Amino acid sequence: MQTPAGTECPFYFEDFFRGREKRECRLLPPAALHAWSPDLCARCRVPRIVLANACSHLVLKGRVASGPLGLGRRMQISASCTRMLIDVGEPEIGCGHCHEPGSLPTTPP
Repeated sequence: MQTPAGTECPFYFEDFFRGREKRECRLLPPAALHAWSPDLCARCRVPRIVLANACSHLVLKGRVASGPLGLGRRMQISASCTRMLIDVGEPEIGCGHCHEPGSLPTTPP
């Protein structure tokens, strides 16, 4: 769905049907939704990560963090690989192991 910032994000959801005004980021746990607001979508890395890396083993987690010296708020994104069971430092690139030649299992004919 398209965010208020104008980018496509699979975790953003909004519902304005019949007078509802519901906007949420489904990347965040339910307890953290009170800290989220649509203005955080403008600087969120998730749309860029999803465009750059389509690995099905990449799992993203997010949280709302305060900026330096407590000024401003931003989305902090972390990633992990469910296949290699490691944390991913650069989610745009991936873990570097999932798609190496010969790393994927082959099926017999």
